[in-house]
Amino acid sequence: MQTNPTHTSLVAVGDSFTEGMSDLLPDGTYRGWADLLASRMAAVAPGFRYANLAVRGKLIRQIVDEQVEVAAAMRADVVTLVGGLNDTLRPKCDMAMVRDLLTEAVERLAPHCKQLVLMRSPARQGPVQERFRPRMEALFTCVDELAERHGALVVDLYGAPSLSDQRLWDVDRLHLTADGHRRVAEAVWQSLGYPPEDPEWQLPPPASLPPGWTTRRAADARFARQHLLPWISRRLTGRSSGDGRPPKRPELLPYDVW
Repeated sequence: MQTNPTHTSLVAVGDSFTEGMSDLLPDGTYRGWADLLASRMAAVAPGFRYANLAVRGKLIRQIVDEQVEVAAAMRADVVTLVGGLNDTLRPKCDMAMVRDLLTEAVERLAPHCKQLVLMRSPARQGPVQERFRPRMEALFTCVDELAERHGALVVDLYGAPSLSDQRLWDVDRLHLTADGHRRVAEAVWQSLGYPPEDPEWQLPPPASLPPGWTTRRAADARFARQHLLPWISRRLTGRSSGDGRPPKRPELLPYDVW
């Protein structure tokens, strides 16, 4: 990790987590941790450039096929790579294939940037996450091994108490709130060697009274209707929420401070 870093470019590679869902802006677009991080980096590096190739719903094979070579060709100072978690949430998941593809992605990206950043993705507390936790932890073991082998940084979001708190997750239970994304940006910012702006980003929000039984059941019903059933429908029909979507920010261009 550098101190007083002077990074002049950032490329983000991944899926909905890196695209910024569910940090919704008034114009209907998503911001997210990568945009927030780019804004901070731009504030201390004149002429800073940023690209975000992430597209929601992408599996690790799609990330490798559609984003990795493009990112490598940009030769940015910093490249962030987060992928494979969508695979682990599928009913059938070939973890050996996921590990091989993640390895391929790291091997293709690491030689073409000054600093590759990998992550142990955050996980919300809940029964659905518990079912897939062994796969997730197998993925993170692979991330740690690849980082050690290729000199990448690993940002441990999985181990942060704040990011397992249900209050930092959107109503779809799959994506972080605006505050969650802010904390991720802070975590990556600090991992890159920049001085902390929020030294306590890992701490959960102050304690609050839990919602009552009626409120929880209403939230469960709304979640099932608006998010779970459409997600199941896409799985059954082989569709993805990212089908036909272009990358969020496909070119490495100057980036303005928010």
